[in-house]
Amino acid sequence: MTQWVENPTGGRDRGPVALARAWVEVLTNPRRFFERGIAPGDQAPGLVFAMTVVLVEEATRFALVSGAAPSFGGQPALSALFGLALAAVFIAPAVLHLTAALQTVLLMAVVPDRAGTSETVQVIAYATAPCVLAGIPSPTIRAVCTLYGAGLFVVGLRTVHDTSFLRALVAGAIPGALVFGYAFRGFTAWQDLLAQYGVELGTLLG
Repeated sequence: MTQWVENPTGGRDRGPVALARAWVEVLTNPRRFFERGIAPGDQAPGLVFAMTVVLVEEATRFALVSGAAPSFGGQPALSALFGLALAAVFIAPAVLHLTAALQTVLLMAVVPDRAGTSETVQVIAYATAPCVLAGIPSPTIRAVCTLYGAGLFVVGLRTVHDTSFLRALVAGAIPGALVFGYAFRGFTAWQDLLAQYGVELGTLLG
């Protein structure tokens, strides 16, 4: 699950320009991106992509949301930097790989002939692309970002694992909820958005 390929065939290029190009491609033409941009074992670009998304999202949230940034020992700037490093360097990779492991188990139940765990890691990583804007303190923006990300996730599962939309949706429901509903606070955003119109999320679900 942690294998990196130095010079993969068909994988993503490295560097800031390649990151920006991948972001644009996955947002504008996801099916083509997942068909051509995912290579077995080539996790490094995807991992860096997800870490960058989390870094930008959290930095935006710390800057725009009062009290969002941690503060230790009267050193707000250093505390914020520590919080960003913790989120991007440690938490994001851990969540990415744990979610990919769960997703692999769920795929085993519904997709007998599927791609490997490495490809699943990459699908999750690149599906987070819209969430680069999720740190903006707007329930509408965050709700749209997380919904878009969840949609990309299902498209990626369907494309990479060569399965039906229904199977991809069933297999990806729980991991998608964990990543986009909880990690990127999509459920909270939808709850806040619905509350603006006097609708309780619990009422809709129950």
